[in-house]
Amino acid sequence: MRAFWSDKRVLVTGGAGFLGSHVVRRLEAKGCRKVFVPRSAQYDLRGSSAVKQLLAHSQPNVVFHLAAVVGGIGANRERPGEFFYDNLVMGVHLMEEARLAGVEKFVGVGTVCAYPKFTPVPFREASLWDGYPEETNAPYGLAKKMLLVQGRAYRDQYGFNAIYVLPTNLYGPGDNFDPRSSHVIPALIKKCFDGIESGADEIVVWGDGTPTREFLYVEDAAEGLVLAGEHYDKGEPVNLGSGFEISIKELVTLIARYTGFAGRIVWDTTKPNGQPRRALDTTRAEREFGFRAWTDFHEGLEKTIAWYRQERRSHG
Repeated sequence: MRAFWSDKRVLVTGGAGFLGSHVVRRLEAKGCRKVFVPRSAQYDLRGSSAVKQLLAHSQPNVVFHLAAVVGGIGANRERPGEFFYDNLVMGVHLMEEARLAGVEKFVGVGTVCAYPKFTPVPFREASLWDGYPEETNAPYGLAKKMLLVQGRAYRDQYGFNAIYVLPTNLYGPGDNFDPRSSHVIPALIKKCFDGIESGADEIVVWGDGTPTREFLYVEDAAEGLVLAGEHYDKGEPVNLGSGFEISIKELVTLIARYTGFAGRIVWDTTKPNGQPRRALDTTRAEREFGFRAWTDFHEGLEKTIAWYRQERRSHG
């Protein structure tokens, strides 16, 4: 494994972000000595000229495209046009310019939000086109799904080795805890700590708690992506998940217990639930490149909470 990456030049867009920083660390741990992480202030990936400059400067053999404009249900509802446009054009420009620059392999990272709203559980990759995504995150999900369409088209016409990996909801230390754009786990952890700090006797949570989600620890996701980058060379999409499904109601109870919040949970049913169920069939990833998540959800959750507790203390 170390030999595979040792002579590769690798570009990781979004490499300073939550998932990207873990991917960079995994690549370095596996012997990659030339990892290039662009910053958005220097290279705006929404413009083809900036993408051309980036590829000319980094000259990668492999591209991991992790840069994205992302958020939870609230952010998706407030900024659907931005989420659609920014994610779409970043992928379109980057893959086209990577092809023209002679990049050997393009690892496109999709999202579980690309699946239809009422996909049978567990989600199988073959179900991707069986309906429209859940409305609150459809613009984001469809924009990211175009990486799959573009990759297949480029594979067919140009022989371009583009693959498409679909991680489920991620969590872990270093996640985004900004309530304006965070996903469910960091949002709930912050609510509980805020409630403890303020002495609140209740916290309010969106929806009714019935939806289910599958969560993948960020270090596991990074390992899965690096394995795919090394071993997977087919056009079919591949799910990355943990095989563990939990309801939002159960999740809130766990987070309250682990953070020490003892107040009531109030459900705001005027707010959307999001997709009713999310759980992935992960057999293709295991079969094709030997990936299986190893982090127990309770252990990962406790690590995430411990990291955030320390962050709050260190920042006063």
